[in-house]
Amino acid sequence: MRKLMLAALLPLLAAAAPAAAQVVHVGAPTAAIASATVVPPGYTTVYVSGQTPPALNAGAPAGTAPEFGDTKTQTLGIMKKISDILTAQGLTMGDVVMMRVYLAGDPAKGGKMDFAGMMEGYSQYFGTKDQPNKPARVTVQVAALVASGMLAEIEVQAVKKP
Repeated sequence: MRKLMLAALLPLLAAAAPAAAQVVHVGAPTAAIASATVVPPGYTTVYVSGQTPPALNAGAPAGTAPEFGDTKTQTLGIMKKISDILTAQGLTMGDVVMMRVYLAGDPAKGGKMDFAGMMEGYSQYFGTKDQPNKPARVTVQVAALVASGMLAEIEVQAVKKP
């Protein structure tokens, strides 16, 4: 099935790449993510390492939900960090072409990742009226992140026009 989808996308990508002077986001307008992104030659790629959530409450016991918040809160904190990193490089969240989201199981959700909570935070930065671009993305549940209480880590790749 994936080979069929890729085979169907290849002509679109090939047709879009040579003619495009800008990044092309391939996919249904109603989708939360792009099926693919096409970056023309000459763009500079910026790789942002996986960002973890900022501590919200320094007085909370380390590795607890009150220290970092729920998945939505953590996603929003991470997105702000990524936005600040990109801004320092002359980019915006609209320049993000690929995103990888790692979610740990939330004890409050029976150990399952809180995909809906992540999407609530994500949707405030991507596919909005002010920032309509959506990156290609993968979201996976991992066994654990670097510190107890962390439920999300996000890395992105963004491109800068020459």
